[in-house]
Amino acid sequence: MQTWQDLAIVTLTATLIVAVVVIAWQHKKLIQTRYLADHDVTTGLPNRRAVTAYLRTALRKGRATGLVMVDLDRFKSINDTYGHENGNDVLAEVGRRLAGITAPAALAARLSGDEFVLLIDGGHDQTAAVAHAASRIIARTAVRVGGREIRVSASVGFATATLGISGRELLRAADIAMYHAKRYGRATVYGMPPSTEQPAIGHGPRHRDLRRDTGDGYPATSLRTDEEYPSRG
Repeated sequence: MQTWQDLAIVTLTATLIVAVVVIAWQHKKLIQTRYLADHDVTTGLPNRRAVTAYLRTALRKGRATGLVMVDLDRFKSINDTYGHENGNDVLAEVGRRLAGITAPAALAARLSGDEFVLLIDGGHDQTAAVAHAASRIIARTAVRVGGREIRVSASVGFATATLGISGRELLRAADIAMYHAKRYGRATVYGMPPSTEQPAIGHGPRHRDLRRDTGDGYPATSLRTDEEYPSRG
């Protein structure tokens, strides 16, 4: 009888161990799934979904919010020359540099392709400062790709939230500003004036579909200056 009791105890213990292992595995997979839903695989940064959620919360609470849009210059040529794997290494390094920018930058994210954004806790001046910092940090040192060191620069646009603006409209405003920066040349920054951001947005296309000016903004500026902005690393 004792043997059967011992066997039952062993069987029950084994069953419980298996159950614990399965539950732990399922919990780990759930965490991974949730992480991947809000993060970009290539850079490890938050993705568009995370950006949308952040903006929804910030704008609903009425917080001063800015958005910096970063688009790498001539990234296609990097992919064509060095291959997509090395291109991904460039994206990861740019993401690391942007993620190192300190407050008032609240979140660095990758939207898609070679587009990144920085979400700012602050108004126009703080957002402009971070936009300048992003341009400098990306271009400051070369990125090692395929055994070579190459210089990477970015066109940067920024906008700040106005009363009643939606997250989608703020993204569009920053995107339009970034389009203007690209028109002025590489490694430039362009900001949408706070007084005209919202009327300039409308429901028009993204910058890649634009064929003409969409309104006046602050002059684009080359940011090869001695001005510094704090960053991590």
